[in-house]
Amino acid sequence: MTPLIAIAAEAADQKSAEVTDWAGRIGWVAGLLLFVVLVYWLMRQGWKWRGSLQSDLPELPTAPEAPGAATLTLSGRYHGSTTAGQWLDRIVAHGLGTRSRVELTLTDAGIAVVRPGANDFFIPAEALREARLDKGIAGKVLAEGGLLIVTWAHGEKLLDSGFRSDRAAEHTAWVEALNSMNHTTTTEGIAR
Repeated sequence: MTPLIAIAAEAADQKSAEVTDWAGRIGWVAGLLLFVVLVYWLMRQGWKWRGSLQSDLPELPTAPEAPGAATLTLSGRYHGSTTAGQWLDRIVAHGLGTRSRVELTLTDAGIAVVRPGANDFFIPAEALREARLDKGIAGKVLAEGGLLIVTWAHGEKLLDSGFRSDRAAEHTAWVEALNSMNHTTTTEGIAR
């Protein structure tokens, strides 16, 4: 019994090792936070740089005073604009790269794009080139035909703008209405 009592007494005298090295842990957390801030800052700089490269894009048109009676309306999401036919070449100038909720109104004058919390704009009827259903635009990929893509001329550039209705069944009516307004189709959907 003596050896057992000696082992128990020795175990009672030993202290547990310090489990946490607080200085080391705080250093790692601070380093990780600095890394995350650096990555975020670099992403922000890249976004600003892309916007400065696209500074030749003119200001977005605004809706006319009396656009006429609404032919179609759509509530949903705006997913961004790209150079026509280049589904990954996002346009960020003038707030076109900002995803947001959207209210679209089609009239004989064109499409009024109202975006709460982002820049509203207007696509004049004479700028419309085509509309189609597609599956992706600039970082957003959905099921086949899940996006309404409107191709339109802005300045010297053709743009594709992507919209998704809260009721996807509305997309077909928009494609038919927009393509019937337009007499020249200049861009085909690209295969992915």
